[in-house]
Amino acid sequence: MSLTLVIGTKTYSSWSMRPWFALVEAGIPFEEVLIPLYQSSTPQDIRKVSPTGKVPLLKDNGILHWESLSILEHIAEQNPGAKLWPDGPAARAHARSAATEMHGGFIELRKHLPMNFRRIPRPRPTMPDAVKADVARIVQLWGEAREGFGASGPWLYGRFSIADAMYAPVVHRLHAYAVPVPPVAQAYMSAVMASATWKRWEKEAAAEPQNYIHPAYDAD
Repeated sequence: MSLTLVIGTKTYSSWSMRPWFALVEAGIPFEEVLIPLYQSSTPQDIRKVSPTGKVPLLKDNGILHWESLSILEHIAEQNPGAKLWPDGPAARAHARSAATEMHGGFIELRKHLPMNFRRIPRPRPTMPDAVKADVARIVQLWGEAREGFGASGPWLYGRFSIADAMYAPVVHRLHAYAVPVPPVAQAYMSAVMASATWKRWEKEAAAEPQNYIHPAYDAD
């Protein structure tokens, strides 16, 4: 399989992080093409390769796949040996539902706590109730996964899965904005941030050129 993953700036692009994280964690080879966000040429540069004008985008032998969850499903389908979904039907159903809920939900958390890998972790002065509700639901999902299906390892369902890739940017958001979470959720976050895949993304985000940085994001 010849894969090319087109992503945005690693400091900010949460949707790009998801398929990238899965490919790297699963050891699946791919070519990375990064298009810097928030540049004057960004819309045109992305439109040249993406039918939606957004990233990420996966090219597999000339066939285009867009939307993070669709890309992840394709990766899982083409790489059954990577076992990117849990084995058991109950765990798999929970993981698929949790991943889909992330894909379409938690709008307030995404709006008020944007991903920024250069942010020194600190809380926001105020946290809207809608964000608190999103956090509570995420913590509930993580607790169900860890307590119900996660005994075999540190990831949500024990073994790394697409659900972990979908929630990796949320781990960063909760960490970067110093959002208090229960011990089960904090232990999961610590495990994700200790992974080699996380550390690689973090290092590469920190190494991005200064002109990639959006002043408004760093001002909060």
